[in-house]
Amino acid sequence: MVRLPAALERKLQEHFPRVRERERFVADIVEEALNSHSPDEENMPVAVGGTLHLFTDGGSRGNPGESAVGVILEDPSAGKVLKEHSERIGLGTNNTAEYRALISGLQIAAQYQPQRLVCHLDSELVVRQVTGEYKVKMPTLQTLVEEVQELSSEFKNISFVHIPRRDNHRADALVNRALDDASPAPYGMP
Repeated sequence: MVRLPAALERKLQEHFPRVRERERFVADIVEEALNSHSPDEENMPVAVGGTLHLFTDGGSRGNPGESAVGVILEDPSAGKVLKEHSERIGLGTNNTAEYRALISGLQIAAQYQPQRLVCHLDSELVVRQVTGEYKVKMPTLQTLVEEVQELSSEFKNISFVHIPRRDNHRADALVNRALDDASPAPYGMP
């Protein structure tokens, strides 16, 4: 049987003093929830195979400062965006945010099981460190590189491509939107 939090158990005892009544009530609720729950198939990732393109960007306002990531996963053969994701990730550096964006993107892309994944980043440092062209000197970045390598091993074929910032404007816009949404209101504004 499922163990309930003490506060919830006390409330149930107030409404259902008999153990059998409580257990039946809980069992009925759980059964109803399980029977009525059907996964939202529209939002569930579908294995698409083929080649997918991943665009990631991370940034911080201040270095270090408040940081966010932006991720776009596209199916070029269908000409559509499969998933967009952005979120604030707390305080960090630009480089940390770039890595965290790539990690989020790889986690999302893995759900779609592509035959080939092309990762587009505007951070030359990240691309060169992940591909082994540059040595990783900072221990904090080394941990992130290892996480990227571990996630990358889930893909049959993966490549990392450096692109100019102007070609990554959509992922950059997601980063800025996440940071703007989190900005404190000006003085005197709610």
